[in-house]
Amino acid sequence: MAFITNLGGTLLHREGAGVCRLNTYIWGRPVDGPLGYKSPKNKADGEECEPEVKTEPPVEDSDKDGGALEAKMSLLNGITVIVGSIIGSGIFVSPTGVLKYTGSVNASLLVWIASGVFSMIGAYCYAELGTMIRLSGADYAYIMETFGPFAAFIRLWIECMIVRPCSQAIVALTFSVYVLKPVFPECDPPEDATRLLAACCILLLTFVNCWSVRAATRVQDWFTYAKLLALFIIIAAGIYQLCRGKVEHFTFEGTTSDVTSIALSFYSGLFAYNGWNYLNFIIEELKDPVKNLPRAIAISCALVTVVYTFTNVAFYTTLSPTEVLGSAAVAVTFAERLFGWFALCIPLFVAASTFGAVNGVLLTSSRLFYAGAAQGQLPGVLTMVSARATPAPAVLAVALLSLLYLTVSDIYALINYVGFATWLSIGAAVLCLPVLRYTRPDLERPIKVNLFFPVVYIICTVLVVAVPAVASPAETGVGCLMILTAVPVYLLLLEPSTRVGGLHSVTDSFTRLVQKLTLSVRPKTK
Repeated sequence: MAFITNLGGTLLHREGAGVCRLNTYIWGRPVDGPLGYKSPKNKADGEECEPEVKTEPPVEDSDKDGGALEAKMSLLNGITVIVGSIIGSGIFVSPTGVLKYTGSVNASLLVWIASGVFSMIGAYCYAELGTMIRLSGADYAYIMETFGPFAAFIRLWIECMIVRPCSQAIVALTFSVYVLKPVFPECDPPEDATRLLAACCILLLTFVNCWSVRAATRVQDWFTYAKLLALFIIIAAGIYQLCRGKVEHFTFEGTTSDVTSIALSFYSGLFAYNGWNYLNFIIEELKDPVKNLPRAIAISCALVTVVYTFTNVAFYTTLSPTEVLGSAAVAVTFAERLFGWFALCIPLFVAASTFGAVNGVLLTSSRLFYAGAAQGQLPGVLTMVSARATPAPAVLAVALLSLLYLTVSDIYALINYVGFATWLSIGAAVLCLPVLRYTRPDLERPIKVNLFFPVVYIICTVLVVAVPAVASPAETGVGCLMILTAVPVYLLLLEPSTRVGGLHSVTDSFTRLVQKLTLSVRPKTK
């Protein structure tokens, strides 16, 4: 097993009895090397091993060899990662955004179905990209390969520094609210208790993800089953109501004809489907990705579309549009009307749903940090893999940022500011597909998508992003400023002609400290 140590301020890589000099790294990239799309090197070109230099022995593990991410995830694990990441608290708590902007029940159901189909088209395009570029990081890896390091870093910066940790903090807060709801049935739970429990949720799942990929996927599996069980209970109750003839609310009465409102309704619907691309972030850990990636995406997106649509149908068999719009927790209101004492279980099901969603975000986000560091665009320590074959430093980085955002009073506004940037980046990733068809026709493509699908997806993405941006120019402006913060970071730390020198001693010391704390090493080259 490889072991990293330090001699005279230079990172060394130990293999058996020998010690080989590595390039000096700034944020994981060799100082004198090109800024390209390459995996970290084990040793500098031309360096010879020096067996007489002694270092501390590597930490052995009886079961794991360590030093590389391993393909341990099955097709079922892949499905539960996608389903568990898509289905969070939204479908249980407040499916009002689509109804608010469409104006009628039937129109809202059509938007839910169309949003699912739209997500399937995007997922179909990602299937080609994921089987062609089999690297963790998903759209970051695709943008890097197609448009270069600057565009990829902008995507990486917004996703890693704001979107993912903020999203995780929000879902963790939702988890704690619904766990505490039975304890405080007549009022909102105390804010300090809510944040403390959210922090405990993040820390517990951080430990699980650092301990074992298999343990993390098992958590994802079981909590995905729990949330699907809750939704199937609601759907079964809705079918019973339909059999009783409860269809009075299913009309097109009040449907809006305003283009902006319709676009905003799709924005709300697509937000509920966010997460369909998360399996691509951990493709290196998926068994037989050429076969299992497209299968997992197709099964998951179809299942979620059916579940979302029938769950909304169930709600409207019992609740009127006015009641849905006026309820802060539609699933709880629905359960109180039909389930009696069993309605007390709904907050627990919501908590299980959000707990699984926090795990899904943590599992996939850490691999995005890992992928960015592997390409030299984040600190090199994030490329380290523990003896248990988990990217422990990257998992800890995601967790610490999420804990930091728990202290911010209005993190929901941050997500609104950069929401359009997320969809722009997904659109840019899909744009990679036709561009690579032209620029890299030599790449192996186990799945080849008809170009009609990416063209349709890109056009729809532009419309979905542009209309809300025009309707909310202030939030769009703040979001653009957040994106532009990536520019000075890139110029000062990554661009060879403008970067600040002398940082390697600090990063080397920090890297060695984290390695000792997490028993991590650089990944093996394949």
